[in-house]
Amino acid sequence: MAREFSRTDRVGQQIHKEVASILQHEFKHREPEVGMITVSGVEVSRDLAHAKIFVTFYSNSPEKINDDFEKLQESKSFVRGLLGRRIRMRNVPAVHFFKDSSIEEGARISALVNIAVASDKAKHIGEENHDEASDTHSTKNSDE
Repeated sequence: MAREFSRTDRVGQQIHKEVASILQHEFKHREPEVGMITVSGVEVSRDLAHAKIFVTFYSNSPEKINDDFEKLQESKSFVRGLLGRRIRMRNVPAVHFFKDSSIEEGARISALVNIAVASDKAKHIGEENHDEASDTHSTKNSDE
């Protein structure tokens, strides 16, 4: 019977869960000024030596996001050490953090779609008003 998920997928899921917990609890106590961070995904290399951890920052300013990301990058060994105590592996993967901008990109695309829909509605309403005006104008001309 074949396994549903590969070993890398299972390790990735476990790392995702543990790093999310570490960032929420231990890292937050170490760096209290850092805003909210969530783990949006984890990719583990086939040899389990490296883990790409995609994180999302919830902040209004890009400067704050960059500062928080730098603090997170500086704390890679701290996070990896805690991760090593929580998961049972011979070798804990090297941790590499990446900013995940998919949420911001999704919001940007959604805003563009909303603008396009509103523009299309306005155009459509303008055409209806133009058609109604020409209909009334043509009925007046036919009455004469």
